[in-house]
Amino acid sequence: MKKTFFIIAILFIGVFSANAQDISKNAIGVRFGGNNGFGGEISYQRALGSNNRLEIDLGLRKGDAFKATGLYQWVWALEDQFNWYAGFGGGIASANSNSAIFGAGVIGIEYNFDIPLMISLDFRPEVGFSDFYDGFQSDFGLGLRYQF
Repeated sequence: MKKTFFIIAILFIGVFSANAQDISKNAIGVRFGGNNGFGGEISYQRALGSNNRLEIDLGLRKGDAFKATGLYQWVWALEDQFNWYAGFGGGIASANSNSAIFGAGVIGIEYNFDIPLMISLDFRPEVGFSDFYDGFQSDFGLGLRYQF
């Protein structure tokens, strides 16, 4: 019985080790999405481990409006160069002398090309906590990032 348990444990560890995905240490680029009028964002990702990372996005709009988002993400391998990821975080937004804070989540899929380029598609739900940015908001985004 102990040998059977040991063999199952080794197989279990082997399967999850084979699916572990090393993510790039850094990635920088853009994320295009609706983002409640903020449109495109400058996006930076920093690996915190072999399968988790921090993403920081900054959306700017004409005038003095901005939206900054920080997300902690877990990344899992799907197949070859495809990964999927999920995470949570929050941020701040400001427009026309109004400010807001919000909580955010993210779920998405990404493809790593043989060159240091990554393309991603994600869904980001957000919950705002002010008159300016109140209640549930969400958008889909397309990201293009250079990995280094």
